Amino acid sequence: MAMEAPAALSNGADPLLRLVLLHDKTGRVQVILPAGNMLDLKAVKEETGRDLVTVRPCEIEELIDSGRLTRLDKFPFLFGVTTLADATVRENTLRFGTDAEAEEAQCVEYEALQGALQTFNQDLLHFPLSLGAPSLATCDFDAEANEDQIVSSLKNFTSVRIKQRLEDTLEIPTLPHTAQRIIQLRVDPNAVVDDLAQIVESDPSLAAQVVSWAASPYYAAPGKIRSVQDAIVRVLGFDLVGNLALGLALGKTLEVPKDKVDGITPYWLQSIYCSTLVEAIVKLVPNEQKPSKGLMYLSGLLHNFGYLVLAHIFPPHFSQICRYMEANPHISHMAIEQHLLQITREQICVWLMQLWNMPEEVSVAIRYQHDPHYSDRHCAYPNLIFMALRLLRQRGIGDAPLEQVPDDLYERFELDPDQVQETVQQVVDASDNIAAIASHFPS
Repeated sequence: MAMEAPAALSNGADPLLRLVLLHDKTGRVQVILPAGNMLDLKAVKEETGRDLVTVRPCEIEELIDSGRLTRLDKFPFLFGVTTLADATVRENTLRFGTDAEAEEAQCVEYEALQGALQTFNQDLLHFPLSLGAPSLATCDFDAEANEDQIVSSLKNFTSVRIKQRLEDTLEIPTLPHTAQRIIQLRVDPNAVVDDLAQIVESDPSLAAQVVSWAASPYYAAPGKIRSVQDAIVRVLGFDLVGNLALGLALGKTLEVPKDKVDGITPYWLQSIYCSTLVEAIVKLVPNEQKPSKGLMYLSGLLHNFGYLVLAHIFPPHFSQICRYMEANPHISHMAIEQHLLQITREQICVWLMQLWNMPEEVSVAIRYQHDPHYSDRHCAYPNLIFMALRLLRQRGIGDAPLEQVPDDLYERFELDPDQVQETVQQVVDASDNIAAIASHFPS
């Protein structure tokens, strides 16, 4: 995919740099590279012969306290370890920070850094270790290209042999029986509450989860919720329970991977936050533009289902993606996946949703959730998920890019930004209840 040139400040100052601390069984290495660039872990391995991964932030202070890692006296944000500088880092003033911190960037003279490292008998070595910041503009949002891109990306992996049909190659689990029955019920114009309650009650664990959900303090239902039928009629409604049960059933098909990116919101907790917030935002949308609350909730619940699919299909490459995300927290997972796999989790997930005959609204929501300009069929679903994910990220929840919601997105749905922010705060304030709901999902 295309890479942008390393960013430089418009005032002609030296480019901003960032530091990444890596380690393996042998020891630790720090890498200096342009702040906006992607650290290429493959290049690091080629130059060092070592499988280095990012040191978790929580581990750094532990290493310092135990004496296994020492800060430089003059430059305490740097460490007395072997230092690799990207080939683009020039021998002049080194400025460490981000675009937002440009005015307060911490400056280090190149020769002074060399001298400080030499007191630890360490070197400053230059290698080509980074790639220009990936651009999401190269991510293909054409849903019709999904299958072709999946086949194309699979051809890059020697561990996977292409079979005659893509379905056989990916070995995706079949749609659970409960989910099949719920989908059939959704298209039945004569379906009633008793039909849905019967399906949910046929799975005891699912029934318990639905009842517990309806009894959650978040919904503040009057009286005690005693049955699935109570949950449907008195609290959640037919549409929401059907889509909630569908999401819960799908959640049992693929395990949450043990390998994960350090520091991100747990998978199901992020999903519940998203689904809860989009459901709340839908209530603020005028009736003539209001999408289905149940399908909106389901779309939020499954917005990141591709994460599970990716881990299931490509375990070694999923692990590599996690390491790249840890080393490059400022870069979207879509850009990293596009760089490493030539396809994103969203594209793979949409193919699976179509294979399972899931509602079109859900597929559109998943596919275009990172495109605020999507305005075609069912646009409310991805547009509102885009909004919810960015608003949650601003509160430190989830792994969406840290960016603002465009004003025209609020205008498109006649939403008052201040009222939306109040809704976000209400959801964040209900964090204990949301965590309790998330605990019902497989971990």
